[in-house]
Amino acid sequence: MEILKKLSSEIEKLNEQTCCFSGPRSQKLPWGYNEKDERCLLVKDRVTQEIEFAISTGYTIFITGMALGFDMMCAEIVLQLRKKYPFIKLYCAVPCKGQEKSWPWSQQNRYHNILSKADKVDVLYEKYCRESMLNRNKYMVNNSSKLIALYGGTGGGTKFTIDYARSQGLDITIIKP
Repeated sequence: MEILKKLSSEIEKLNEQTCCFSGPRSQKLPWGYNEKDERCLLVKDRVTQEIEFAISTGYTIFITGMALGFDMMCAEIVLQLRKKYPFIKLYCAVPCKGQEKSWPWSQQNRYHNILSKADKVDVLYEKYCRESMLNRNKYMVNNSSKLIALYGGTGGGTKFTIDYARSQGLDITIIKP
């Protein structure tokens, strides 16, 4: 029983140091795939500030869901910030094997590059199923105490993740696109 209490305490401590991300896929972003768009650059700057603030308050682990768009953008920002903060870690919560197979070639390369630099990669399902994305979002929230979300107010996976994070008592930062 003591071992279980110790393990539970260690997991709780990791959760207190962990922040996850949620936001739209590229095709739902106002700038689409054009990350040189001024609006995207402003969002990247804001995300960088929020991650650095999280680091200053004790967060050292960052979980991304590895979807196109905001998730991969956040992953790359964390990887860039590791140069300044070498103690931070990037964890990737991949919903299912092969999720990237239908993406544009450039995005597949980007995806694999991020995975190769991640500190941990958890693949939740062997193949795509209806629940894989939803359960990936729950997995990230259940293993975090903070959520940084890009959210413009419409329904979808990000709204679900924000609502679920709220129900689990996470600290939530919402950035408007």
